[in-house]
Amino acid sequence: MNDPIFYCLTPILTNMKTLLFSLSLILFISFSGTAAAQTKSETFVVSGECGMCKKKIETAAKEAGATYAVWNVESKKLAVKYDSKTTSTAKIQQGIAQVGYDTPAVAATEEAYKSLHECCQYERAAKLATTDSVEKTPVAPKQ
Repeated sequence: MNDPIFYCLTPILTNMKTLLFSLSLILFISFSGTAAAQTKSETFVVSGECGMCKKKIETAAKEAGATYAVWNVESKKLAVKYDSKTTSTAKIQQGIAQVGYDTPAVAATEEAYKSLHECCQYERAAKLATTDSVEKTPVAPKQ
């Protein structure tokens, strides 16, 4: 490597590598920030009773667009993560109501509720009567 051209090009090649590395890093950071801004996390109450309910609620949430859904049997709270460009909390709650479970914004139809297994039928009348000022929208059962 005693070629004089190599010695002349070394600083240029080094600067190009640094420039390419810097551009790659800037692009990576830009795209990472954009992707993170689209992901939302929410927690809301979903009526239910047991492990069978847990499976149905989580599956319905994921089918409605949630990328993550975990329902706690004791607290009755569902934690979801979703891409706000493809779905919303309202769509997720509608999906859950279609399989028979009431949410803060959407009530399951009587037909969907009655289609639940006997052990999954929660105390519904008292729950709907004590809802704060949230207006519930009935949704047709999922076919």
